[in-house]
Amino acid sequence: MFKCKTVWNKLAPLVRASSTLCLQNARKSVLRHGRRLERVQKAQMSSGPAGGGGENTLYYVLVGATCLGTGVYVSTRAVKMAEKLNSTFLLKYDQNSNYIRILKCIISVRVKKKPVAEEPTLTEPPVEERPVTEAVVEFTETEPVVEEPIVEASIPEPIVETLVTEPVVEASVPESIIEVSVTEPVAEAPVVTQSEEPLAPVVESEPTPVIIAAHVPEASPVSESAAVSEPAPAAEPVESNAAHSGVPEHAHYLLIGGGTASFAAARSIRARDPGARVLIVTEASELPYMRPPLSKELWFSDDPKATETLHFKQWNGKERSIYFQPPSFYVSPVDLAKVENGGVAVLTGRKVVHMDVRGNKVKLSDGAEISYEKCLIATGGVPRNLQVIDRAGEEVTKRTTLFRKIEDLRSLEKISREVKSITIIGGGFLGSELACALGRRSTDLGLEVIQMFPEKGNMGKVLPEYLSNWTTEKVRKEGVNIIMDAVVKNVSYKNDKLEIKLKDGRLIKTDHIVAAVGLEPSVELAKSAGLEVDSDFGGYRVNAELQARANIWVAGDAACFYDIKLGRRRVEHHDHAVVSGRLAGENMTGASKPYWHQSMFWSDLGPDVGYEAIGIVDSSLPTVGVFAKATAKDTPKAATEQSGTGIRSESETEAVAGTLKAETTAPPPPIQQKEDYGKGVIFYLRDNVVVGIVLWNVFNRMPIARKIIKDGEQHADLNEVAKLFNIHED
Repeated sequence: MFKCKTVWNKLAPLVRASSTLCLQNARKSVLRHGRRLERVQKAQMSSGPAGGGGENTLYYVLVGATCLGTGVYVSTRAVKMAEKLNSTFLLKYDQNSNYIRILKCIISVRVKKKPVAEEPTLTEPPVEERPVTEAVVEFTETEPVVEEPIVEASIPEPIVETLVTEPVVEASVPESIIEVSVTEPVAEAPVVTQSEEPLAPVVESEPTPVIIAAHVPEASPVSESAAVSEPAPAAEPVESNAAHSGVPEHAHYLLIGGGTASFAAARSIRARDPGARVLIVTEASELPYMRPPLSKELWFSDDPKATETLHFKQWNGKERSIYFQPPSFYVSPVDLAKVENGGVAVLTGRKVVHMDVRGNKVKLSDGAEISYEKCLIATGGVPRNLQVIDRAGEEVTKRTTLFRKIEDLRSLEKISREVKSITIIGGGFLGSELACALGRRSTDLGLEVIQMFPEKGNMGKVLPEYLSNWTTEKVRKEGVNIIMDAVVKNVSYKNDKLEIKLKDGRLIKTDHIVAAVGLEPSVELAKSAGLEVDSDFGGYRVNAELQARANIWVAGDAACFYDIKLGRRRVEHHDHAVVSGRLAGENMTGASKPYWHQSMFWSDLGPDVGYEAIGIVDSSLPTVGVFAKATAKDTPKAATEQSGTGIRSESETEAVAGTLKAETTAPPPPIQQKEDYGKGVIFYLRDNVVVGIVLWNVFNRMPIARKIIKDGEQHADLNEVAKLFNIHED
């Protein structure tokens, strides 16, 4: 191949002579005729005498040769620079395993003036590429692929064609030398099986976009031996839910917790959005169920298999299951995204351990992740335990039941048939209900039932003292040994017995302990989700719409809400779980309703005595009670016969107090120290305003009580207010 510079040196004088002669002829013509040249014919440029034939042809040949030489020179120079910019890959070809591994990518760019060397012959036409001032190659499966120019590297066999994708940076290159040496680890390229050919196998790696930083510090040169000794790091695989069988990757409505509030929310969501896809994630192994029968009706059932079937007879004799819906009601979590009209799926035995509120996803205890659009936290709470029991050791803790779940019911029922003595610590709703339930069985089972609490009577924190004393006598008649003013100091296990030592020195020996001392709201997700926990009442603080964040709601026992009449509160009762869950579900579908509902709760000491309450019922507040003689229909059993359900909050009507006719007969004056309190109404006052009401053996009057608290008025004579409940009508 001839040198471009030599060709130019030979052709340049001829071109210059021809151009000079043409210019001289033109000037002479102008001087002779005194006018401009007429554009009659083309100017003839030639190195010979004027008018000779072939002058134009020679000129075109010379100019064309010059342009051709210049093009060859530029093309050769560009190919040379492209070759210098190409990556040098160290390849290791293993014929036994038939794969090629890219070990190291070293890119060295050096731009400087030097003579153009003669290029080796290429088997395929070279592809021009603009200069690149920086190159970083990184193979990643997760990054998007962008089409870019392809540069073939000419390397000894085995031949590897590497498609390198790099953004082009246009920059002016100064005369000084610019050296950029970048060393980056290269991930393994996927192995491509080639058909059997005489040539060596070819592996093509997919082009990957390269991110170029604004400044890349110069790296020290890496030798080929060092590159070979350092293996390329493999890309870390991303774990998907495919490894977690039955876990969907996305749910539009995600409900954390499988209790009453969660089910009420799911039902409300489906009512407003019939095509909604709702996923309930619960740590429990059971489908959503109601908790009240666990300490009430199930203990009074005549069916010995009631704790296994979980079917019970209500006080009115009707049979039902504790489950809200049968298994056929729910959709399989795997099929939730496929069903045409949506549905409710329950993922049991899984606990949400982390919430990513920015990424809208949660992480489960088994490592699976679920993304969501809207989320409800209805995790409820866990039973509290006494610190003295926690510190007592394994022998004591394994003989202690914290009553809350179906497993606790079955376990305690079995224990009651195996041991001789059970002690219940706690005088509240749950403790008193379990004491009455076990007391009724004590005679048949030969079981000693003991109940101890620090108050002066059963439910002493809720009921006024006179009514608490009456309740205590009622529990005693059920066969329970009551120990009042009992503060536990120490618990130990000696001689196959649990010894409970009280602060006043009394010692109680028993075989098993049931701790019913309250509930601790489950707020483990507060830290990862960045949610606020109320320091006074516990639970997640929510606004009037039960919202904790933009797309996160809280309902049930775990919600600490603001009551417009009674201030900030946290309620642990079935009715609150139902209503707050229902409202949260409506708001998740865009209702934006405030939570103004005054929830109620109830407790039954067997089928003959029960009460319903609403608002703040605290025995430390001033109270006024109005009582009357009870009749046969003033019992929990009669109330359920009238309403048709044992879950009295489900039978509540939305009647207004004004729609019920008040009695006209003048009631007797209220008597608060009577030995027999058949039925009555107890008003709890704060600043002479009714803030709480207990309906003692008075049922289906809760809408009236709710309206009285909502009005928030002072009443000069509460006897007149009691007339609204018609307690003297019989």
